[in-house]
Amino acid sequence: MESATDARHENAILTCARMARADAFSIRNAYASGITLMRNAGAAVADCVLAGFGDARRALVLCGPGNNGGDGYVVAQRLAQAGVAVRLFALGEPRPGSDAEIARSECAVPVLPLDRFDPGRDDVVIDALFGAGLARGITGAALTALDRMRESGCRVVAVDLPSGVNGDSGRDLGGAVPADATVTFFRKKPGHLLYPGRALCGTLVVADIGVRPEVFRDDPPNIFENGLALWTDALPRPNAAWHKYARGHAAVFSGGRHATGAARLSAMAAQRAGAGAVTILGQSDALDIHAAHVTSIMLRSCGPDDAYDRLRELKGCRGCVLGPGFGDLSMAREIALSLLAEKQESGLRLVLDADGITAFAGDHAALFDAAKGSEAPALVLTPHEGEFARLFPDLADDRTLSKLDKALEAASRANAVVLYKGPDTVIAAPDGRAAINSNGTAALATAGSGDVLAGVIGGLIAQGMAPFEAACAAAWLHGEAGRAAGPLAIAEDIVSQIAPALEPLLVG
Repeated sequence: MESATDARHENAILTCARMARADAFSIRNAYASGITLMRNAGAAVADCVLAGFGDARRALVLCGPGNNGGDGYVVAQRLAQAGVAVRLFALGEPRPGSDAEIARSECAVPVLPLDRFDPGRDDVVIDALFGAGLARGITGAALTALDRMRESGCRVVAVDLPSGVNGDSGRDLGGAVPADATVTFFRKKPGHLLYPGRALCGTLVVADIGVRPEVFRDDPPNIFENGLALWTDALPRPNAAWHKYARGHAAVFSGGRHATGAARLSAMAAQRAGAGAVTILGQSDALDIHAAHVTSIMLRSCGPDDAYDRLRELKGCRGCVLGPGFGDLSMAREIALSLLAEKQESGLRLVLDADGITAFAGDHAALFDAAKGSEAPALVLTPHEGEFARLFPDLADDRTLSKLDKALEAASRANAVVLYKGPDTVIAAPDGRAAINSNGTAALATAGSGDVLAGVIGGLIAQGMAPFEAACAAAWLHGEAGRAAGPLAIAEDIVSQIAPALEPLLVG
């Protein structure tokens, strides 16, 4: 039976350096030689071409001088043996003594110089020029070849990643041509899930080429594609012996009377995520507005001076959300700092979103100092790109860092779980764990969607889920709810789909 750890390892994402270590482990332990891995990789790409692009007039294989090119020589040989009309173009010679040189020596297809590359619309091009570790822009004959590929309208199958895309960041270093399919090996890399790389890969195939999962015994992964294996075991499941407060009590702070909708969306999302009780805290005139809209959500008056005391009075309250539609930045700041000051005694976990994040623009040190501590993080930050820049301006401006790098460094600095929003949302924890979410849809790009996400996180934390797992689960549920709600969804539609997305996971 597969263990939970094994299931998580299936979702592991490996940086280029980690992938190189996995290859080396397999070779060092005699599971497979380097040339065997290369032959298996080329065979996997050839199988993809034959299965999905067998109607092409010709298969044009572009080989670079490194191991990516070595895979390409294997592809050319396999396709030729299958009766495909193959033309092979090379950029330079493989390094003497390398596996790529062996692969070239085993390939009977004539090798042409890259400047003779002549794609047509009816061709399929196998892009094996540069691998995932490319760290500089493409120039010269290689760039000309990519331009011809783009202009021809041909179909493209990329080996590992489209040439020009960095495997660790997903950044297009210049010239990358969108692939119809990309075949990678053993596990995905960050560049397959981070934009723009994700959009350039087309259909992604992960092939087993003989790299052994035993590599994870001594070198366990800490970066994952967000999915059920990371957090389903930690999901709070209904218990017939519970009452509503035992099930979990979530609190949401409200903005002023003319800005109540965001808090209400968060509160309803916390309910749909399973919290047994939800209370909206706010000033009296705002609560009057809420009272006209909600029935099962409780209302409690509070001000900046007594927010902590009001929260402590809420029976069973473990998670609270501050920021959606809040408006008053100085009050948000005061409440956040007061809650974090008592985090160890209270056990409360704070989800800081929207205005709660903006409240600390220009003085993020105060927030980070308040969140410090040896205990598990008590703070979850949910910034979109602009809000991230307000709290971490130097990280936001650093072009050498990937979105994954930025989220991990931010989590470490703030001693917080950071959910860095976007089409490629990254969730990072201070202990170095991270997950990249891949099920988001355009439906989530609507006003109030982020408020719903914050509420789901708060609702799961209120039920006792740890902040990192709660943030990962919420991001996935948010994506599934957006997909079910449809392309023209509004935030209320997303809320309505949270429970249907969650319920099947609670069975058993």
